[in-house]
Formats: sequence, C-alpha cells, structure tokens
Amino acid sequence: MSEEISCFKAYDIRGQVPSQLNEDIAYRIGRAYVELLSPKRVVVGYDIRLTSESICAALSKGLMEGGADVISIGQCGTEEVYFATSHLGLDGGIAVTASHNPKDYNGMKLVREDSKPISADTGLFDIKRLAEKNHFTAPGQTGQMKQVDTKPAY
Repeated sequence: MSEEISCFKAYDIRGQVPSQLNEDIAYRIGRAYVELLSPKRVVVGYDIRLTSESICAALSKGLMEGGADVISIGQCGTEEVYFATSHLGLDGGIAVTASHNPKDYNGMKLVREDSKPISADTGLFDIKRLAEKNHFTAPGQTGQMKQVDTKPAY
C-alpha cells in the first residue's frame, strides 16, 4: 500500500518538518533516486538549517543502501552541490535545503549527471511514486561514503 508524500513540488522537494519531510521520507527518497536512475556516485550537501544534517544523513543512508557511493561535501550552498556534480564527473547530486522557506521547513534539490535538474517532467514524480510505494529491489552491494572538500576548487 502506498503512502501519500506531500513534499514533492514541480521543481524540488519542500515540506514542513517533521509532518511532511522527515528522516524516514528522506531515506525513501534516497532509495527511490537510486532505483530510478541507477547512479554509481552521488554528491550530497546540506544548508545551515537545524534539521538539514540529519535529513542528509538519512538520505545518504538510502542512497548507499540502494547501492550508490555517496560523496559528501558537508555544509554548503546548493550551487556547490551543482558544481561538485559536474566538477567531479558524478552521476547526480542532491542538496538538502529549503531555500527561502520558513525555518520549520526543509527540502531537496535533485540533479542528474552534468547537474541537469530533475523536475516533475524529468523524473521527480517518478521518484515520488517509488518513495510512496516504499518497496525497493535489493542492491548487488551497499555503497560507501567519502568526504570530499570541493571548496578550494569551487
């Protein structure tokens, strides 16, 4: 049975924490991202919001348990995730941020290789559907996490 997830918008993911976005949903988004796109390596970063680090950790766990290696660049701006995705030649990137929304919100911006945005018509609602279904195939192997400092290159 599918559970409705209301934080998916046309161009990104945004929702009130914890009612619309929380660690469980973040984990499922990570699993769904890998299930749909089959990336080998994904960069993640997060903004300064109090909930961003824990949401990013749950997202990263989902990505790794789906089989993707995670390149963490830590606390950063969204543009740094986009830069790292292209600069490091990665298969995708996810920034945990709620942008201009109130402090009790958080969200994510997702890109594919070459920092191509993922929106409603390019896969975001497919990720939503998979996250709602919450039934994922077992990966061949679990991914690993690596911390990388891209600030000097940025």
